[in-house]
Amino acid sequence: MKTSDTIFEVSRRGQLEAWLRLILDDRDFTLTDLAADAGARRYFRIKPSGEDSLVVMDAPVAHNDNQQFAFVANLLASHGLHVPKVSHANLKDGFLLLSDLGDETYLKVLNNENADKLFDDATTALIKLQSITELDLLSRYNAGLMSEELALFDNWYIQQHLNITLEENAQSSLNNVLKLITERCMSQPTVLTHRDYMPRNLMVCEENPGILDFQDARIGPISYDVISLFKDAFISWEEEQVLDWTIRYWEKARKASLPVPEDFGSFYEDVEWMGLQRHLKVLGIFSRLKHRDGKNHYILDAPRFLTYARNVAMRYNALKPLLLILDQIEGKTRQFGHTF
Repeated sequence: MKTSDTIFEVSRRGQLEAWLRLILDDRDFTLTDLAADAGARRYFRIKPSGEDSLVVMDAPVAHNDNQQFAFVANLLASHGLHVPKVSHANLKDGFLLLSDLGDETYLKVLNNENADKLFDDATTALIKLQSITELDLLSRYNAGLMSEELALFDNWYIQQHLNITLEENAQSSLNNVLKLITERCMSQPTVLTHRDYMPRNLMVCEENPGILDFQDARIGPISYDVISLFKDAFISWEEEQVLDWTIRYWEKARKASLPVPEDFGSFYEDVEWMGLQRHLKVLGIFSRLKHRDGKNHYILDAPRFLTYARNVAMRYNALKPLLLILDQIEGKTRQFGHTF
């Protein structure tokens, strides 16, 4: 099992502090632990004596592409997006000193009273991000990667977490559905995609929002970040509210001449299929975090993702085989709803 103890050797703390003393010219500072994330990174808040606080990212090079982080940070900042500024970088050892965007994530503060305003800010920033055209140095979110991600649902959630082996016919049906989901998502127009544009990675700032965790950005389907924002891993909203916010995003996207379908119904179908890919993938990732990495709390949100997936599968005839598999692994009786 790979845990934070094996990723972050004890000696790294001393190595990090020595680097900080060097770049701060031996000025006094305090270092406070911040929350880790699901990846192989950890964060500290540093307060140099008499100066504003900064954030230190400790990202071991064996597990992180820190050059990519710095590149994407500079790309987004150059287009007016509010991201942490990289003031110093030790790419050899995996230490980066960043500007501090504070502690208030969208996830902490979102409620029914402020959601419209916060999501309006978030979709305005998203339109700006998706309008970036200097993408030559970014990889594509291609069918191979998307298929690998969907395989996590079977390999880690069904087989490892639930300890279920599907019968041959059910396995074949699942494989066919996962292939269909990939094909449907890959048919969408592409833009710069953050790939984790969710409330946990957005900060409430004066220049709102601050955007974090962008290092995995690729050229990908235009609906990906939209569904990530509104159908999140850690907070759920009524379907009617999600529909309303998605319409508002779609109207902004059309005004910005982004490649969304002219018909909103077609776009919302794209959003739902893309969301299904993401939610099945995340079920696999959260299972892997528990069983491989010893991070047990993420999988507690599995029911949220199963609900997301079930609601979409019920609406499309082509996804009925997936609905049957969800019934089997959850031990539920199927319910019927409107389909397309």
